[in-house]
Amino acid sequence: MPTLRTPRLTLVPLTDEHLDLEYELDSDPEVMRYLTGRAATRDEVEQAHRRRMSTGHGFWMGFADEDFVGWWILRPPHGPDQPDVEGEAELGYRLLRRHWRQGYAREGSLELLRYGFEELDLDRIFAQTMAVNTPSRATMASAGLTFARAFTSAIDYEDHIDGADQGEVEYEIKRERWLACRPGGSTTAAAPPPAR
Repeated sequence: MPTLRTPRLTLVPLTDEHLDLEYELDSDPEVMRYLTGRAATRDEVEQAHRRRMSTGHGFWMGFADEDFVGWWILRPPHGPDQPDVEGEAELGYRLLRRHWRQGYAREGSLELLRYGFEELDLDRIFAQTMAVNTPSRATMASAGLTFARAFTSAIDYEDHIDGADQGEVEYEIKRERWLACRPGGSTTAAAPPPAR
């Protein structure tokens, strides 16, 4: 995986040296609120790290100068809620609480969209979250993804998560729309809105 760069972020491929940063992130119950509903244990983070190291298209740790911001992922569809379709990938991100509401999630996501469509030649990139997770949904929309569907997850979570009864949502952007929306695109479609 290459190192990716945005105006404010350097996204570097995940290595074993990043495990403590992953733990810092996943041990915050607010960060994990819409994922597991609780802080992750060290053992859980270590297991997640091993899975992340073998993630399909890439897993990047994001830094603003030397300051750890969070991570971004681009992976092939997996699991019961994501049919295995060639040419598609899921976008994900997770940021430290002190970096919320600064436009970093959108900025890193835009770079992964660029990488996915330009470098990996993907046809469609999607992102999923709980329906009640309005901040993440706003990030998806600000990066140019549009609502695709609402669904009830087939995954049986071990812990109760507030809002899970409201279901899940999926947002998407297809290659044609991304090509049209980027600077120099071939149509008059509007580009994704600027970061706030």
